[in-house]
Formats: sequence, structure tokens, C-alpha cells
Amino acid sequence: MAQDKGPEAGKSAPAAEKKREKRTITEIRDSKKTGEKMVYMSVPDYTSAKWAEMAGVDVAVVGDSLAMIAHGHPSTIPATMDMMVMHAQAIRRGAPTTFVLGCMPYQSYHTVERALTNATRFMQEAGSDAVKPQGGKSQAHILKALVDAGIPTASHIGLTPHTIAMFGGFKIQGRTADAAMKILEDALAIEDAGCFMLEFEAVPAKIAKLISEQLTIPTIGIGAGVGTDGQILLCHDLLGVFTDFKPKFTKRFAKLTEVAVTGIKQYIKEVKEGSFPDDDHSYTVKEEEYEKFATMVRKRRHV
Repeated sequence: MAQDKGPEAGKSAPAAEKKREKRTITEIRDSKKTGEKMVYMSVPDYTSAKWAEMAGVDVAVVGDSLAMIAHGHPSTIPATMDMMVMHAQAIRRGAPTTFVLGCMPYQSYHTVERALTNATRFMQEAGSDAVKPQGGKSQAHILKALVDAGIPTASHIGLTPHTIAMFGGFKIQGRTADAAMKILEDALAIEDAGCFMLEFEAVPAKIAKLISEQLTIPTIGIGAGVGTDGQILLCHDLLGVFTDFKPKFTKRFAKLTEVAVTGIKQYIKEVKEGSFPDDDHSYTVKEEEYEKFATMVRKRRHV
């Protein structure tokens, strides 16, 4: 008699999910030609790196914004190489098959020698796939030195947080024709240095789009409109984790802090009233072992 195999009999096993492959420099460069919008996300730690990989982010960025997000500093300036490498190592472990881009912190690349030393730390100690200093024409010789040393390099122009004091604060860049031309010249210098990508920050959308169209390398934007070749946001901004302030360019795709605080309040309530932990969240012991132990305790009291 044939054995009844139940309602699932005859159904084929689900196909194995295709293993995620890390994006390559070539794919990122070619996105300019293919028109694929690349998604970058700045992540500060292991857990958010896992989220990035699980969701399918193209590039996980070790941004020095983690000085603010993870360490509570008022700006990115206090970020050090030791801090960045430690976080980059955690992010690499959390996202082993995601392209990881390490942002070089303040004053870590102001000379060629220092830039090479610190970029090498990102690549060797943290297993990053590329590095990103900030700057255009004035930094072109450093960018070229990194590229010539075989280190995949990107750069960052427009509003550059490392020179925020020169701008008098977080201000939009490129609002006049002359200012926009300077950004274009910076972008062309970055391209000429051999960088595989550049980032615009806080640049008017039309300006960023027109400059992007003059380049052969892809651009990503943060506060630079939809006309760039990709976008970047901070994980903790877009998920509503970091709530100290919200930049204009950040869209809240979730409100995790609200969810977290609600959960913590419920935890406090249940602990205070004695309903947590209940039996479902406690370990058990065999009754005979408990009784044996209780007897031992009673005898000990009377010794």
C-alpha cells in the first residue's frame, strides 16, 4: 500500500535562493552607461550592515558621520582612523558580500604619505573595497596617488563636512553660476585623477544633474536631487533611528526610534508590575531536583 505523503506530495522543492554577489568596481563604473541607479547607504555598525546586505544595498559606506550617530559628537571632525577602522571591521563582518566603501576621516589624507598609510589601513585591516577622501582640484594629486597605488578611490564635493568651518556652517553649495562652475572643475579633476565615482552633497538638483552629464564616471547624491547616477542616505536617518535632527534631504522610510521607545516602555511596565518574565521566558528544573535542593537549603539554615 502506498504511503500517504500528505498535501505537500508532488510539489517540487523551492529553488535555492541565488547567492548574493558583491558589486564590483567595473559594475559601479558601468552604471553610468547602463543607467542602473546605485544605492549607497552609510552604516555605522554590524547590525545595520546586516540590514543593508539583507535588503540588497549596492554599497555599504563606512561614513565618518558615525562620530555623530554612534558616538554623540556634534560633527564628523572627531572621527579618527582608529575609530573608523574599528567600525569598518564590524561592517565588513556584518556585510561580507556587500561592497564596502571606507570614508577617510578629517586630516587623515592631507599629505600623500598620510593618505596612502590610512587608505591602506582601510583595505588591509578592515577589508574595505575602496576609500573616499573629500575634495576636488586641491586634492587631485592625493586622489591620483591613491589610484596609482592600486587603491580604488572615490571623492566627495559640494558641501564637504571636513571643511565646514570654511563654509560657515552646513550651507548649500553651487547656487551661483561661478560656484557651480567650481564644482564642475572639482568633478572633472576627480575624474581625471582616476576615481571611479564621486559624491555630491547639498547641491541644487539642476546643477548636480548638469555636472553629472559632463562626466564619464558615475555620481551619487545626498541632497543633490534625482539627476545623479545613484543616491546615498544614512541608515539611521532613513530608518528614523537618529532623531537629534533631520536634514531636508532625508526621507523617513521608517520610525524605528518610536517603535523602540514603545517597546522599552512596555518592558518597564511589565517588570514593574511583575508580569515579566513569565513562564514562557524562564527556565525550568525537574521538581524532584528542586525539592532536593530546597531540603538542602532548609538543613543548611539549621546547621
